[in-house]
Amino acid sequence: MLFENENIEFKAKLSDEIYKEVIAFANTDGGMIYIGIDDQGNVVGLENIDESYTRLTNGIRDAIQPDVTMFVRYVLQEDRVIRIEVGEGSYKPYYLKSKGLKPNGVYVRQGATSAPASPELIRKMIKDTDGDQFEDMRTMEQELTFNDAEKAFVRYNVDFTEDKFIALGLRNLHDDHYTNLALLLSDQCQHTIKVAVFADEDRTIFKDAKEFGGSIFRQLDDAYSYLLLCNRTSATFQGLNRVEKKDYPEEALREALLNAMVHRDYSFSGSIIINVNDAAMEFISIGGLLPGLSVEDIRSGISQPRNRKLAEIFHRLKLIESYGTGIRRIFKLYENHSVQPRIEVTPNAFKLILPNTNYVNTIDNVSIKEKNAAPAITPQMKVVLGYLSEYGEISEEELQELLNVKRTRAYLIARQMLEQGLIQCSGRGISKRYYLK
Repeated sequence: MLFENENIEFKAKLSDEIYKEVIAFANTDGGMIYIGIDDQGNVVGLENIDESYTRLTNGIRDAIQPDVTMFVRYVLQEDRVIRIEVGEGSYKPYYLKSKGLKPNGVYVRQGATSAPASPELIRKMIKDTDGDQFEDMRTMEQELTFNDAEKAFVRYNVDFTEDKFIALGLRNLHDDHYTNLALLLSDQCQHTIKVAVFADEDRTIFKDAKEFGGSIFRQLDDAYSYLLLCNRTSATFQGLNRVEKKDYPEEALREALLNAMVHRDYSFSGSIIINVNDAAMEFISIGGLLPGLSVEDIRSGISQPRNRKLAEIFHRLKLIESYGTGIRRIFKLYENHSVQPRIEVTPNAFKLILPNTNYVNTIDNVSIKEKNAAPAITPQMKVVLGYLSEYGEISEEELQELLNVKRTRAYLIARQMLEQGLIQCSGRGISKRYYLK
């Protein structure tokens, strides 16, 4: 006598519950379903086996996605019992078409019962089937709209019709499901950009904070517009002429924002973070450099896009020119300034720091023109010179401690002393040292 277990299920009569059992077996290790046998293992048979067989085969074909019929075999037994042999499917997760890729639509076998799969298990099945490339994987959210994406494509004179979705990477070829890339472009995109404006360099006093959501095209427009509001204008006079200058080159803000959006790791749910204070603007995106790349590679223009299809879409819309040019363009925009952008990388984050050029040029309320016209040794410089006279050399970290100033301020003082010929330096990064000239 047969008993229900992890591979055998009994059903006394045909009902829609059968579809859940087929899904559970296809998502696990396969199994057999007997229709016409009750829970105690007693044969009760089906009254109209031909009608039941037709209803069953049509239902499994129509109610379950992706198509599972190639893994299902039907056997009509003499005792008016239908045996359904379900093999483990190769394109998991299988789910109820009416419910979608959600726990109430995806089932797995647990012991002798079929149970809803957890969101984590659903994501694991998708990853195991579709591979590790996030933008190519099926998204669990299949009810998507593309109002903002359509407007963006129209604005840049590029076709955005459903017959292009597979070529763009928004639908997969196997079963026409939406991909994670489609989710990013959709109005239902779950990732956001957060901008925080601080009143101090230590980022402890908030002045304002914004969070931008929706399609990444909406996020791009809204975040960039807000950053332009943060990009203040300073004015100086050259004779009778008023000269106005922005804190940041606008193109640098645009490139930094696009870089963060194109290269971040969207498999994590965290937001892109942009911190703004009087001295600098920081763009922080999740995901460090891809294996094999270094900061020097990035600065020289070498690029290996983490989200290749997203980058291709941005390139098609002419939002970016080509891979690897954005960072180089940013540094080019700063080439005539006393401080340069910085890149800081950890295993899980990429930070691009744009210095405020007006903050640099007006530090100590002294203009660059005045500094060049009348170089002077400040009290802080005298402290540095005294230290070097006694100890011979000083590192950047020691310089900060000696003067009790932050990194940017220490850098500016050292830069002024170098320009005035008071000191010299050797090395880079943590090995940099300053000496008397």
